[in-house]
Amino acid sequence: MKRVLCILEHGFEEIEAIAPVNLLRRAGVEVVMAGVSGKMLCGRSGIHIEADALLAELDTENFDALFLPGGPAVMALRNNESIGFLIKQFDSAEKLIAAICAAPLLLHDAGVLGEKRITSHFSTISELPQSSGEKVEIDAHLLTSRGAGTAIEFGLAFVALVVNQEAADEVARSVMA
Repeated sequence: MKRVLCILEHGFEEIEAIAPVNLLRRAGVEVVMAGVSGKMLCGRSGIHIEADALLAELDTENFDALFLPGGPAVMALRNNESIGFLIKQFDSAEKLIAAICAAPLLLHDAGVLGEKRITSHFSTISELPQSSGEKVEIDAHLLTSRGAGTAIEFGLAFVALVVNQEAADEVARSVMA
């Protein structure tokens, strides 16, 4: 079974976190939602989510992919050295890294973007001028997306990359996407 590590911090964008997690789990992927500053976290719209685990307690090498939702939480995570280290760890192992909305800023901060094609929220363009504005971009082992409005498309692309296109098509049919 494939395993995905989803990073959550206070201020995460609920749609961007929950929609992809839901789609991945429907495809049989084990997704561990890991809280950075605690297990009970409050999203940007005041929805409380209990993480499955604390990030500090996990062996992050046992995951096949890293998922970074966006939202105001990204600004707090930019100041967290362990998040940058984690991104570099996944990148150097060429494991899939998925980032949506403002979360590609974390990839930028970690120095893993290089010349890769990415997309992100329009509010990040001053720091990520290479952002294409497309709904979803896939380049090497990076998957990026614009924001909450693209969370389903992003989640289905995530399923295709972690499992396969057939699984993504089946999940899309089941949710009528």
